[in-house]
Amino acid sequence: MIDLESDQSSQFEKINSSIDFGIANQNHRELSALRLECEDHGVELVEYQDEGTLARIIELITKDLSEPYSIYTYRYFIHNWPFLCFMAKVDSDIVGAIVCKLDEHKKGSYRGYIAMLAVDKEHRRKKIGSSLVQKAIQTMIDHKCEEVVLETEITNEAALNLYQQLGFVRDKRLLKYYLNGVDAFRLKLWLR
Repeated sequence: MIDLESDQSSQFEKINSSIDFGIANQNHRELSALRLECEDHGVELVEYQDEGTLARIIELITKDLSEPYSIYTYRYFIHNWPFLCFMAKVDSDIVGAIVCKLDEHKKGSYRGYIAMLAVDKEHRRKKIGSSLVQKAIQTMIDHKCEEVVLETEITNEAALNLYQQLGFVRDKRLLKYYLNGVDAFRLKLWLR
């Protein structure tokens, strides 16, 4: 039997004990002082709390993303990296979510990964998606992350524009990456 709790503890200890390096990109240094624009629309960003919100997160993501993820995929990310799962709430309704992870990439170096991002159609154009991404990136920076990667469909212009505005660049084209046969771009953001 695998002891996930002690494995997580050792992972967090490695992250927290890694060397403290400066962030070269001025935009990312300013993220910690950023007043997220979505707050102007009555949106609150909160960290994942418990299984009670998982069904709504799955519902949001299933509507927007072409890949069918099992409950185990969500639990893999959310239970291992709950500090990298954020929800956008209007009153008590969850209207957006981001699900990420953080892994050791090279010796003493950490890479963040944005697995899923979704915003309810009725609440788009309020900077919720970009605020969720910025909150996740800031948390990754706080955990000594050096770069962030993700994949998105080459046909998803809204996502490509959002990530480009946040400093991500197209790193690689992945042919027939998704189950629906659509190619993907791997996007990358260097933080140091």
